[in-house]
Amino acid sequence: MLTIAQKVGLLDMLKEGRSYAAVGRHYGINESSVRCIKKEENNIRTTAAISFNKDAKRVVTVRNKTIVRMESALALWISDCRKKNITLDTNIIRTKAKKLYETFADSDDVHDSEEQDDAEPRPSTSAFHAEPSPFNASKGWFDKFQKRFGLKSVSLHGEAASADTAGAEAYANNKFKAIIEEGRYKPEQVFNMDETGLFWKRMPSRTFIMQDEAKAPGFKAQKDRVTLVMCGNTAGFMIKPGLIYRSKNPRALKNKNKNALPVYWMHNAKAWITKALNLNWFKECFIPEVKRYLRGKGLDFKVLLLVDNAGGHTDDLSYDGVPIEFLPPNTTWLIQPMDQGIIRAFKALYTRNTLQHLVEAMDSDQYFSLKDYWREYTIASCLQNIQRAIQEMKTETLNACWKKMWPEAVHNPTECSLDEIHHSAVDTAVNLAKQLGGDGFNDMTPDDIMP
Repeated sequence: MLTIAQKVGLLDMLKEGRSYAAVGRHYGINESSVRCIKKEENNIRTTAAISFNKDAKRVVTVRNKTIVRMESALALWISDCRKKNITLDTNIIRTKAKKLYETFADSDDVHDSEEQDDAEPRPSTSAFHAEPSPFNASKGWFDKFQKRFGLKSVSLHGEAASADTAGAEAYANNKFKAIIEEGRYKPEQVFNMDETGLFWKRMPSRTFIMQDEAKAPGFKAQKDRVTLVMCGNTAGFMIKPGLIYRSKNPRALKNKNKNALPVYWMHNAKAWITKALNLNWFKECFIPEVKRYLRGKGLDFKVLLLVDNAGGHTDDLSYDGVPIEFLPPNTTWLIQPMDQGIIRAFKALYTRNTLQHLVEAMDSDQYFSLKDYWREYTIASCLQNIQRAIQEMKTETLNACWKKMWPEAVHNPTECSLDEIHHSAVDTAVNLAKQLGGDGFNDMTPDDIMP
């Protein structure tokens, strides 16, 4: 149960233009509760005005909206790290908080200086407007952030055991820099590759689609997994992604030219990356795609490919003019460009596009049945949504993900960040779910959407 002061703060956030979903996420309540509070706005503000106590020891303030946005992004980042079993310490989180704040501060108008000058100090129906101050990610702020987002169960003590922060910085500042200078590489010639799993036909488990399917015998579609091989360069160009599926010729792609697909098609029984498939992707996809790209740019075929030490990566990749550089162990999530939000944003965009696909079908067919349509959502539909998600990722945004590895090659690090793209995609997906309606869709939350 929120206090009157908290409800007033919630209403002020809505007044600033924040979405119902974002406000609900901030206060830890669902969107329907936010809408109920909004309906009672007049009564809540009247009550607050009558009961305001100028001698109260604690005055609720309208929080700096840049900090509010930063904290939401930071919570998502921490959640992503937890999924990767990455241990975080207090210093790493506070450093990340400051960087996120700097990113959002460039696009936020923290306060209206003219309004501040004219205003007299007085109680209002919402709260005092706090004078913004520099954000330093202090220990006090961190303690409050933990309480606000329920991070008590997260181990945040000691050094991050699974990450070599010093090693990552040394590699980027010394070895990588020396490789670039010695090879005289241009941003267009330096690529990074990583792979990720995608459950391409899985909806949040609370939806009636998934509840019905969970009762069905045999293969469960929500467990149908593909592996995507994603690769891009410092200039912000993404080559055609590789895709590993469990079947060589699924029925949905029967008689289709696989060379014309928006992905490079590969297969094995478990849809996992193997050394053989890694080599196949390198020679049959990466090399021809990069040759075509550099030829179009009028550049020599001289390429540096950065990869991590994952088990499915073969160490005998070889091609004239293409040295392979393996990143140091326990550093990839700190400096590898593909791990700086590209994959997470892609998955949010894919989920949003999948829901958009369903909404468009519903709008065009008066006899539309969501369950029937979902049964017809095939791997061919998946490929279309993968292509759309890749196309929506802007060149300048992808370029900015090289900031930790090659900051001199980043043109505009203040451009729309992948965190913002992720948040926008998640909020849109929640709204699309409500348009579909039905159990699990009407009350879907960002936590249900986030990959």
